[in-house]
Amino acid sequence: MQSAKDYRERIVIDPKVHFGKPCVAGTRIPVEEVIGLIQEGISFQEIVEKYYPDLESEDVKACAWYAAEIVRAEEIHVRVR
Repeated sequence: MQSAKDYRERIVIDPKVHFGKPCVAGTRIPVEEVIGLIQEGISFQEIVEKYYPDLESEDVKACAWYAAEIVRAEEIHVRVR
């Protein structure tokens, strides 16, 4: 398994690409699109083979990692009654 640092190198944010939305490095493929396919239950390998042949399965894993990191960093605000 690769480290978080390795995954961070696969995801880039460039204000000139997709309005600064996170994309897979070296492509214009938004993380959001890849995560949507994962949510549909499509396997990482199938995402690479059928949808984004320019990606590697490690890129798809990096997208999942990125999404998980966003959730981990999210602040939770709970109102207690």
